[in-house]
Amino acid sequence: MADKPFMAPKGGSELLEVLIRAGLIVVLATTCYEIFHPFLNLMLWSVILAVTLYPLNQLLAAKLGGRPGWAAIIVVVLGLACLMVPLSLLGASIVESVHGSMQSFESGRFEIPAPPASVEAWPLIGPPIYQVWSHASENLSWAFQQLMPHLKVWSRVVLHQAAGIGAGIVVFVLALLVAGVVMTHGASGQRTAVAIATRLFSPRRGPQIAHLCTTTIRAVAQGVVGIAFIQMLLIGVGLVVMGIPAAGVIALLVLLLGIMQLPVLLVAVPVVIYAFAHYGTGPSTIIFTVWTLLAGVAEHVLKPLLLGRGVAVPMPVILIGALGGMVTSGIIGLFIGPVILAVGYELFMGWVRHPVPEPEAPVVAELLPAD
Repeated sequence: MADKPFMAPKGGSELLEVLIRAGLIVVLATTCYEIFHPFLNLMLWSVILAVTLYPLNQLLAAKLGGRPGWAAIIVVVLGLACLMVPLSLLGASIVESVHGSMQSFESGRFEIPAPPASVEAWPLIGPPIYQVWSHASENLSWAFQQLMPHLKVWSRVVLHQAAGIGAGIVVFVLALLVAGVVMTHGASGQRTAVAIATRLFSPRRGPQIAHLCTTTIRAVAQGVVGIAFIQMLLIGVGLVVMGIPAAGVIALLVLLLGIMQLPVLLVAVPVVIYAFAHYGTGPSTIIFTVWTLLAGVAEHVLKPLLLGRGVAVPMPVILIGALGGMVTSGIIGLFIGPVILAVGYELFMGWVRHPVPEPEAPVVAELLPAD
């Protein structure tokens, strides 16, 4: 009797085919991600900038007779100008400060001025600050010996962060150029985003999720980066008018603190102390102090107005997403974190609000006593 050939069960063959297809899809997706990964941050920034600037692009296109391409070029040029002008002023301020310090140090004219007598009268912190300041002004070598170990550590940190900022500026410029191309085809891009969201979620929830992502990105751009930029301008103008040294560097620190969601008063208060110590308690110093402190706390007024505007998600969800995203993913996380958290919040609350079908009433059979 001839042996029958081995036949795999039909169910096992179908399972094997499904596993092979899934494995090929995983390999293809992994390969595509590895190829696309070097450009991931660039494309994320491009999409974020395009979504944020698209209303302005639409407004200009309407003024130009329905020409989104020319409108995108104008928006990109204005964006580059808004970026390059502060950077050039900042660079000039840094170069001037470093050059002046090097000349003073080489000529032996570098010295720490003696503290004013009014510093010692400050409550609590006045006497120790006056003592250390006075000792440093009398003995410059002692001051350098005390600061040198800290300067070595912080110099490495500053150089590393400066390199990161330089790379970030290059990526931002390239992303702005790519965003101009995306805004030129904004209508088709919007339809594609809605189609993707509809495919991922449902025909009813897809357009809502796409709109939620768009409004969240714009709210974060206005409520985080916009507020930080406004504070930088306000404090920077006061620094320039008052004649504070290294005004550009201080303004950059204000911008970075605002983006990182740290209190701007960390920079504003030392600047105010410096102004009182060097310029006295005249009217100009008092006006500068009030202006700087008000600009430092302006975020508490502007953030509730701008951060959650146009978004159905509660503002604490957006704020937690911005902070958590900043901690986990850097500056790009300021935008990605709120979007993901807002989408997750909406999906969860939609599931919570979905009516639960009531269970059918159990049928209870009555046992009648037999006659």
